[in-house]
Amino acid sequence: MMSKVKYEVIQKFKDVQDNGKVYQKGDRYPKPLNKKVSEERLNELASTSNKLGQPVIKIIGE
Repeated sequence: MMSKVKYEVIQKFKDVQDNGKVYQKGDRYPKPLNKKVSEERLNELASTSNKLGQPVIKIIGE
């Protein structure tokens, strides 16, 4: 079962794993919100372990 954790974009980025979709600061992640994203990918985007070397999303609640 997918977690109900919600994420907000804190740094503009292009999601290379989603056809280059651009997310702006303040957007919800992912779009659409019911899109399946792996826990590994969420952790990558929320940490420094991505191409930008800085978190681009943060947890905003459940």
